Amino acid sequence: MVVVDTSVWIEYVNGVASPYTDALDKELLSKRVVTGDIIITEFLQGFPDDKEFETAKDILDSLVYYNMTSKEIAVQAAKNLRILRKKGIMIRKTIDVIIGAFCIEHGFSLLHNDRDFDPIETYFGLDVYKIRK
Repeated sequence: MVVVDTSVWIEYVNGVASPYTDALDKELLSKRVVTGDIIITEFLQGFPDDKEFETAKDILDSLVYYNMTSKEIAVQAAKNLRILRKKGIMIRKTIDVIIGAFCIEHGFSLLHNDRDFDPIETYFGLDVYKIRK
């Protein structure tokens, strides 16, 4: 299963042609995309137009849903952030560390276009979806 980060969803709805949006198309067709509370909030907050909001919500509603936050995930994400900070690595958004911890815990791949996930892949083994170019 594949979790798709908001960075890719934004490109997708904006009609950006990229290897990331092509991969999302492929995974949507194969019905392997899952989503969760954090991604839904982060993605849907960007729609000022009610009709576009509802269209995007309908897309997300068609996917398998998980609660991405739990006490265990929250604690693990905090531990991961602390480890990265000790190495001098700053992550811009705490949400990304939570998403990363969720994916690691559940064994899901992450399709993203956000450099904040790179150290999570390097230091914690996040399975990043491999883009075929």
